[in-house]
Amino acid sequence: MKSTETLVLAGGCFWCTEAVFVCVKGVQAVESGYANGELPNPTYEAVCTGRTGHAEVVRIEFDPAVVPLKVLLDIFFATHDPTTLNRQGADVGTQYRSGIYTTSDAQLQAVQTYVAQLKADAIFSQPVVTEVEPLHHFYAAEPEHQNFYARHPYHGYCMAVAGPKVDKLKHRFVAWVKDANAPR
Repeated sequence: MKSTETLVLAGGCFWCTEAVFVCVKGVQAVESGYANGELPNPTYEAVCTGRTGHAEVVRIEFDPAVVPLKVLLDIFFATHDPTTLNRQGADVGTQYRSGIYTTSDAQLQAVQTYVAQLKADAIFSQPVVTEVEPLHHFYAAEPEHQNFYARHPYHGYCMAVAGPKVDKLKHRFVAWVKDANAPR
């Protein structure tokens, strides 16, 4: 029986989303990449044109016996803005859309139910625009984009954007942080 599942999340810049999910208990691997576009083997430069159809994403391998899918979704929706179409803060373009790309029918149904409940409960002041669909394609990003926050914590973008997301995780989801006492 398979002990891990894969979920692919698009929450703006993959540096930020990766920085958050590498800290979550039960997450065994996180890889930045590009998903659900038309161009095979895209490059960062090609995706940035907005013409490939790809979103910047992270592919998460997790153990659902340790961290339930619902907790991952709670963290995802708390650490990015799911109400801005093709934008996260100053990052603008279709590659920065909010999206959840599932790897099984059961996962797709669970995510659709979760998002429908968010909308019904009017959790956000604006409509949720998160795209929910099966994962069609995933391509790993270039090596320089992998584990970027961990390797460059004092990079201006990391300090201004990724760091606050990691801080939010450590304060709001402390029970789910691998090492809550680790400095960012």
